[in-house]
Amino acid sequence: MLLDAATRELADGGASSPRLDAELLLGHVLGVERTGVVAHPDAPVSTGQEASFRELLERRLTGTPVGYIRGFREFHGLAYAIDERVLIPRPETELLVDLAVARVREILTGSPRPPGTAPVRVWDVGTGSGAIAVAIAVELRRGRSLDEVRLTASDISSDALGVAVENAVAHGVADRIELVLADLVDASPMLPADVLVANLPYIPSDVIPTLPSEVRAEPVLALDGGLDGLDLVRRLLAGLPRATVPGALALLEVGADQASAIAALARDVLRGWTLTWHEDLAGIERVAALEGPRR
Repeated sequence: MLLDAATRELADGGASSPRLDAELLLGHVLGVERTGVVAHPDAPVSTGQEASFRELLERRLTGTPVGYIRGFREFHGLAYAIDERVLIPRPETELLVDLAVARVREILTGSPRPPGTAPVRVWDVGTGSGAIAVAIAVELRRGRSLDEVRLTASDISSDALGVAVENAVAHGVADRIELVLADLVDASPMLPADVLVANLPYIPSDVIPTLPSEVRAEPVLALDGGLDGLDLVRRLLAGLPRATVPGALALLEVGADQASAIAALARDVLRGWTLTWHEDLAGIERVAALEGPRR
């Protein structure tokens, strides 16, 4: 069977999820969701479709991620355009969206907001494809609270911002997100934020050559966190007091083994801030929630 043969070939080629990759690529060729492929694995495939599938399979075998081959990736229930300019959104990052939206709703409902009250300011630092900012905007729009929020998304890469614009337009929130070219929190017109989210590069430089080929195909700028993976995290933590309002919440995704190092950094740099950890579905302390003093 075509799907079984492709799965074996991908497994032999070192793919980390060969069956899933084969199903996604075949679904892409057939113009159906992966669930359709799973439900009907023996459905007929034309000669032309098989040839197209073979071409995609060859690209995957050379290390190109499935997301780049398909040209999109699902994240938080939405489809995002992605290509080699941006990091591919991961499921664990959806936790950042959920926590940010919850905090915004808490602010909006926690006390009366008379006419003229300033909007809640949300800042996505290092936005990449814009997935986090767009997902936050769409979720708040569903709850009819987007009008009371000001969203900013920034990135040091103009190429990445180009993708973020595409995704904001595609989901009808381009007029609700201010996209800014900036290095971390060095975007003074955007300051200060009530809620700040960041999924920064956090992989140590010497680990990157050892990563699977599909990960190494992603932009180094979006992966490389320096010698210990925490270069950008240090800079962000140091800038948080001036980038946020008193009592603000900063949500930071970190690597699987970085919780203790982040906690030590926070103690040294953010006096008076509290740190709470949120685990991902695998039970890993994935998101550091840093809350500033109210003064």
